[in-house]
Amino acid sequence: MKSDTSWDNVAEWYDEFLETSKDSYQKHVILPNILRILNLKKKDRVLDLACGQGFFSRQFAHTSAQVTGADASAELIALARARSPKQIIYHVLSADKLDSIVSGSFDAITIILALQNIKNIAGVFAECRRLIVPHGRVVIVINHPAFRIPQQSSWGWDNARRAQYRRVDAYLTESYAPIDMHPGAQRKETTLSFHRPLQTYVNTLAKYDFYITRMEEWISHRISMKGPRQIAENKSRREIPLFLMIEARLYR
Repeated sequence: MKSDTSWDNVAEWYDEFLETSKDSYQKHVILPNILRILNLKKKDRVLDLACGQGFFSRQFAHTSAQVTGADASAELIALARARSPKQIIYHVLSADKLDSIVSGSFDAITIILALQNIKNIAGVFAECRRLIVPHGRVVIVINHPAFRIPQQSSWGWDNARRAQYRRVDAYLTESYAPIDMHPGAQRKETTLSFHRPLQTYVNTLAKYDFYITRMEEWISHRISMKGPRQIAENKSRREIPLFLMIEARLYR
């Protein structure tokens, strides 16, 4: 299996997308919800793990929280530093190997749309356990594992019922697939996306002494254009979530 899951090769594209897109899920779905869930207070110490180019780190800093970001991609961290105020500390570190960060340094850790691109999630949760204070929390956002399975799920249309549905061809088997970051373009850059059933996340968290305190499923903010399938498409968006949020706290 390809071992390099770094986003170095797509760093500039990803940065431009997040900063210029007016209709991204990051801005309209994930950001307002993650700020609500975290409800950060002044001087809360937050680690934005696999932070990319610092999109969420910068938003956390607006709350006066003490923010640290870490990502394995040197290119993304360079962009994060260029865009961020100096009080945000950034590290070029893999999410499963954060040796240069002192244990017990954070009240909260976020992992937003990143675990699906990381092979060693056991190592990630082990590091979260080491870095977080007693009873601290980890807030995870992932593509919904029941409905968004790389190369194993898709939208379908039932003409007889005039209904849009989600087709799932495999769920329990863990898998991975290359994802084309520039579909339709001549330039091809791929990253790996890992699928794991929900039980893998729950059981791995429990293995490292985390218990789940809250779970939410987030839907798309988008609305279909007028047309023969508009009603069905909008209904399926309301009923089939795109993202899963898991909040977990440390037992000790």
